[in-house]
Amino acid sequence: MSAGFDNPEVSDNPEVSDTPDDASDPAGAVRSPNIWGSPQTYETHNLALDRAGVIDRALLRISGRPDWRGATVVELGCGTGFHLPRLAETARTVIGVEPHRPLAALAQQRVDGMPSGPDGLGAPVTVVVAGAQATGLFPASVDAAIARWAYFFGPGCEPGLAELGRIVRPGGSAFVVDNDATRSTFGSWFSAAWPDYDAAAVERFWTRQGWARESLDVSWEFDSRADFEAVLSWEFPPSMCQRIFTREPTRTSVDYAVTLRWRRY
Repeated sequence: MSAGFDNPEVSDNPEVSDTPDDASDPAGAVRSPNIWGSPQTYETHNLALDRAGVIDRALLRISGRPDWRGATVVELGCGTGFHLPRLAETARTVIGVEPHRPLAALAQQRVDGMPSGPDGLGAPVTVVVAGAQATGLFPASVDAAIARWAYFFGPGCEPGLAELGRIVRPGGSAFVVDNDATRSTFGSWFSAAWPDYDAAAVERFWTRQGWARESLDVSWEFDSRADFEAVLSWEFPPSMCQRIFTREPTRTSVDYAVTLRWRRY
């Protein structure tokens, strides 16, 4: 079956609002504490994270593919669409699903005018305003679904997991990329900033759901100290940032542990 939509709302040259319009977002949209308020800072975060491509290589390896050629790939919680052009380099079709309209508008702007088609110049890219719980995609229409630091954080994401089971075709895979709070310098900062985060409980949840996991080591590598401080300032509380900045006045990079969760359908 080809990829398609059950009455999705596609952002077609939408007007970008300067302020989040939460009331117009799909029901069940879960606010992101950082990208919704500061998409430009999140762009800096994305540019600095995993420049070596460790995560992307792991996605392909687990999928048993050298690239995404012939595949329909969905990015859930695609935000401003940072990863969509790279996926489109080899995939047959790329769909970005984003519940927050201002971010979906920015994602659409990013992909507008990109070369696309069957001539090897890039896959067609569609941006859909929808949540992970109800994407509007046809059943069994997706080869790979990817969520990076979006929605699938543990208990409470069961409706999204059910939707993955509906849209991913047999033999396809779903992936969830999230922080590993149990190791690395970034993980130690995360644990200190959010001591109530129960990594063991999250792990038990995913084990009950039947998902596999793989530990990855990546890094944040910022072009300047100003970029480093800007990103950490919306990642952690001010008191935590001040301790880091005072203790490490010249740091512009940090080792960063990631958990890659995945399931084959």
